[in-house]
Amino acid sequence: MQDLLLESVKYMILGMGIVYLLLLLIVFLTKLQSRIITKYFAKSSSVEPVQSVQIEKENIEDDKAVVAAIVAAVSAYRKGR
Repeated sequence: MQDLLLESVKYMILGMGIVYLLLLLIVFLTKLQSRIITKYFAKSSSVEPVQSVQIEKENIEDDKAVVAAIVAAVSAYRKGR
């Protein structure tokens, strides 16, 4: 019985070690891929910046609409009780 338990612990450690090594390999390959991509496919600086004022105004109007919809939904839910 004890031999079977020791063998199962040995296989558990072996399996966990293999998974750990594979995860390390994935992290290493992902970092390597990131370095290669940033080295050869860097973004050019010729892109014009987006006007943030217009985007902020649109976001504020969208936020107000979302808040109004949430308030209406909560009040309708409370009235339904």
